[in-house]
Amino acid sequence: MAHRAWIVDFVGTPTFDRLVDGLSGSELQSLLLEVMHARAVARRAKDLVVQYGRDPFCVPAPVDLRAMLTIDSQLLAAAERFEAVELSPVAPMGTCSVVGPTHQNRVLSALRATEVVSDPTNVLALECALRIRAHPKVDIHLATSHRVVRAQPVPKQPGFAQHFRLFVLGSAGIEREDHAFTIETVSLHVRTLLAGLTRLEQQGYALGRRRVEILASPERRGLGNHLAELLEADHQLLEHPYYSGGLRYRIWVAGPGGEELPLADGGTFDWLSQLSSNRRAVFIGSGLGSQLIALRLGSERLS
Repeated sequence: MAHRAWIVDFVGTPTFDRLVDGLSGSELQSLLLEVMHARAVARRAKDLVVQYGRDPFCVPAPVDLRAMLTIDSQLLAAAERFEAVELSPVAPMGTCSVVGPTHQNRVLSALRATEVVSDPTNVLALECALRIRAHPKVDIHLATSHRVVRAQPVPKQPGFAQHFRLFVLGSAGIEREDHAFTIETVSLHVRTLLAGLTRLEQQGYALGRRRVEILASPERRGLGNHLAELLEADHQLLEHPYYSGGLRYRIWVAGPGGEELPLADGGTFDWLSQLSSNRRAVFIGSGLGSQLIALRLGSERLS
């Protein structure tokens, strides 16, 4: 609200309100495009070099591309039951903030009613919504690797940056009796990512003991207990509101020094029921920090 206050003071309430809802989408887009064009024309070549050197959104990733390609290829090989998709760099405006609790300020908003992808899990939910409308009886399993951009401050720790690479799984289906779809799919996600980590360990990456943790809301405690037994996992109470379906899992990995890293997490979300207007539609998404593997669990393989 503090940001909005000075903006309203600067342009005036009538102008601000007109920009917010007094213009059609195409009119606002045309206005912003003209503003950006005018600002770009005023820039000098040296301005580009200065920004490129200091802007954390623009600097190259601190990881070797060949290492990332190797990691992606091993994770995709483990996800043989998932269709591999290559997402666009941008998604519809509000892809994260409309169905979830993410604030739009944490996303790099763009023009033409789009935003730079900050979480491919949400984009896979959109893809699943389109597919499940066309074929509601067919379970959907998708996998992707994507470089995401996030606008919130990042921890000042090795491996964290404004943009980084994630490996993501997204599955959708209509829930079956006794939560069969959820149980089968959460298990599939966990086992797929564990298989991918095993493949990377065989390539020389320093991936120590893996530990799976299941977290469930009080309403989903029984389901959480069942999954914990099935996956030989720890069971905890879920208190994070982001996982709107009441289930979450995490995969912890011991690093070279014995420290545990939360390398992957996932869970159930109500996004698909919102996007498809079908209360029985279930979406399960998982993400793994593939760039963290490259930077903090680097290959010990001898060349």
